Amino acid sequence: MLVVSVSEGIGTGMLVDGSVVRDRDDMAGEFGHMTLEESGPVCGCGNVGCWEVFASNRAGLRYYHELAPETTLTSFQELLNLALAGDLRALRSIDKMMSYLARGLTMLAAGLSPEVIIIVGDCTALWPRICPLLESQLIAKSITPHTPRVVAAMDGDAARLRGAAALVLHKILFGQADFAPQPVRGGAHPKTEPEPVRA
Repeated sequence: MLVVSVSEGIGTGMLVDGSVVRDRDDMAGEFGHMTLEESGPVCGCGNVGCWEVFASNRAGLRYYHELAPETTLTSFQELLNLALAGDLRALRSIDKMMSYLARGLTMLAAGLSPEVIIIVGDCTALWPRICPLLESQLIAKSITPHTPRVVAAMDGDAARLRGAAALVLHKILFGQADFAPQPVRGGAHPKTEPEPVRA
């Protein structure tokens, strides 16, 4: 299962066999910083053309400013309110944002083949509109007959907070058991380097 959080950036978590996938620096899943376009805008990470500069809330707001230079909108919530009210420029901006979100999802689906992708974020308020867009792109780009189900976590910030809390609790409760070297007789730790090959 993949969880993709769409907010000021793009955050991704992976769950395999009931366990959160993490690397030694707890940075596994930073797919928001994979490059979609080499000539794209500069990302906050310092690289150029990252997925999140095209598919995040900030990107949606930027697309609206390009269509309506005279706008005074400063937040994604304002943009979302306009879209929910039927404003065509707001809807076009969010559609463009979702088309880029879909591009990244097709890459994740091809590389990781998840059963389910859960989308978390304020954009899910427009789920009846954006879900068919995401699903159609996943189907069109799929290299297998099976495409992942795409579902929404409708509670936005609450879902992100619960996820963050769960990660902290998991690390407190299980982190040492998962990663600490196991002591051997005499209190020493097992060697981490292989024994040299002797002729």
